[in-house]
Amino acid sequence: MKRTHIGIYGRTNSGKSSLINKLTGQNTAIVSAQAGTTTDPVKKSIEIFGIGPVVLIDTAGIDDASELGKQRVEKTYQTLKEIDCAVLVVADNRFGEPEIKIIEQFKKYALPYVLVNNMFEGVVNSDAINLNVLKDDPQPIVEALKEAIPESAYKKASMLGDLVQSGDLVLLVTPIDAEAPEGRLILPQVMAIRDVLDNDCICTVLKETNLKQYFDTNMPRPDLVVTDSQAFAIVSKIVPEDVRLTSFSILLARLRGDFENYLKGTPHLAQLQDGDMILMLESCTHEISCGDIGRVKLPNLIRKFTGKDIQFDYVAGLSPINNIHQYAMAIQCGGCVATRKQLVNRTNLAVQAGIPISNYGMAIAFMTGIFNRATAVIATTNKQLNK
Repeated sequence: MKRTHIGIYGRTNSGKSSLINKLTGQNTAIVSAQAGTTTDPVKKSIEIFGIGPVVLIDTAGIDDASELGKQRVEKTYQTLKEIDCAVLVVADNRFGEPEIKIIEQFKKYALPYVLVNNMFEGVVNSDAINLNVLKDDPQPIVEALKEAIPESAYKKASMLGDLVQSGDLVLLVTPIDAEAPEGRLILPQVMAIRDVLDNDCICTVLKETNLKQYFDTNMPRPDLVVTDSQAFAIVSKIVPEDVRLTSFSILLARLRGDFENYLKGTPHLAQLQDGDMILMLESCTHEISCGDIGRVKLPNLIRKFTGKDIQFDYVAGLSPINNIHQYAMAIQCGGCVATRKQLVNRTNLAVQAGIPISNYGMAIAFMTGIFNRATAVIATTNKQLNK
């Protein structure tokens, strides 16, 4: 599910945590008169009418000058790369260097922001919302957020909307292997099922082991086939060439990632040399198994495809990336639990350094020999949309 990320910023004891509690209607964040109560960013998922599902991020004070406080402030600033909108809380008319500095960062990241003047009757800024966070109704802030947040940040994006028409039959190939979660489907598969239904299409779901049977028994011809990328080699041989074929990961690459740069960067896999290092970017932290796609299967496939001694480095979640220039290439996972803002800000480090980028599904498609087929429909649609 796509959630709008909203960061709450301000000095220590400015009322940030109180505002979080007011917006959520519960004691989500610890409130104390002691400065520095919030040490690490704290997230809370709620629903805001008119915006939809959001994630509120409570952060440490931006004025903590102690040695430990500097580390907390650094973590606070790191959250700017993952949010869609910011709320800056100012208390007791303390508007100075910390506020000016973070507003400059809001502008650097093109972040809309709402300024809240807490517990002060004067005017801090003509655009500020004046209220007592502990006592007053937070609805003015909610209305300001609804106006400030770009519609693209919370409007429901479609994985398939411009690729299908009402009544189309979409065939989803979902392997159930050792990596599949017990008793459920993975998030991209669930997202695709819902998206097919939202676009008034017919959804058929099966395992790759039943795919040949489907086509051999004169079942209705699908208008689009979407498969798990790991099954590309099997699925591409069974699905007729004139039937459109892509993967869940490639659809996510377009929905949330930097698709155009993935498209340009993926062929660099054929140019890798002995000793090159690839940065593998994972959006979530998870238990690693012998069948892990990012840590085991994909590295093995790359070494086999290139015939080279390739080294791999892994960064999970939103951990910082050190020395980006040491990498010959970066490959991002599908990003099913991340926002587009988080993914693009992450891969931009490589793009700005001139390092080719790809994503799991597109890399597998390239090494399987069906890169053009798996990306053709999406690439054509993107060009039409950008005209």
